[in-house]
Amino acid sequence: MKYCLLQWFWNLLSHIPLRVMYVLSDGLFYPLYHLGRYRRKIVRKNLTESFPEKSLQEIRKIEKQFYRFFTDMFFETCKMATISPQKMSQRMKFTNMEAIEAVLQQGKSISLYLGHYGNWEWVSSLPLYLNREIVAGQIYSKLRNKVMNRLVLRYRECMGAVCIEKNDTARKINEWIKNRKVCIIGFIADQSPGKQDTRHYVPFLNHYTPTLVGTEKLTKRYGFEAWYLNVKRLKRGYYEAEFVRMHENPQSLPDFDLTDIYFRYLEQAIFKQPELYLWTHKRFKHAQKIDVKNNNQYK
Repeated sequence: MKYCLLQWFWNLLSHIPLRVMYVLSDGLFYPLYHLGRYRRKIVRKNLTESFPEKSLQEIRKIEKQFYRFFTDMFFETCKMATISPQKMSQRMKFTNMEAIEAVLQQGKSISLYLGHYGNWEWVSSLPLYLNREIVAGQIYSKLRNKVMNRLVLRYRECMGAVCIEKNDTARKINEWIKNRKVCIIGFIADQSPGKQDTRHYVPFLNHYTPTLVGTEKLTKRYGFEAWYLNVKRLKRGYYEAEFVRMHENPQSLPDFDLTDIYFRYLEQAIFKQPELYLWTHKRFKHAQKIDVKNNNQYK
């Protein structure tokens, strides 16, 4: 019953034209930012620590731009329930597809690195650009709310993607390999692990940040190619995502080098459009800040 009601409301909201959604988004910004002050302290702390060279005025500007993008993305995610494949492909374009297609046609599978940056939900439209025989998977963490988890999975898979619960990743890959399936799997690899799971720290946004290395391990174990998806927001409601090869032979790299390369790509993207990163999470709670003046780190 709860699922049906939530699905009905989501679908109802999704039928609103995007141009009207953006008017609603503008209206939502003020109460979210000024009245509710949703996670303002976390966002301010993340921004000031990540960009110590910027003035408070510059930080506030990025902060407001982020919240405006944050409300936009809420409505854009809702729109996934009813947007047509044609409209989606106009708004979420993928470039350098010929390079990806050449790899997949050779029977090689791909690990696709991306971050909580830009509209990562619309990246699930990638199957619209691929041969139907190619499996397009995306790793996800199960939501605590079972009703919401079921609904989110429904719309993440509406363009042909296959959602894989993170604890089921290896089993699913083994199944596809056994059935000789070629796949491209998206990994959002910038989550912060718990202290007990930390094996590697990487310099990232003025922090020595603990990282998850599972994507690298799986990429090397199965001989996958490693590509990064460089997302840009062209204008409101329009994105461009470029495929970038991270290394010619990732299996030859020393441990953690592939992870380091990924974070350098992600950091470069954030420097260009910082408002597109998800600043509301405590991503640096186990990190060590870098002391720029003394060129070292401290807790």
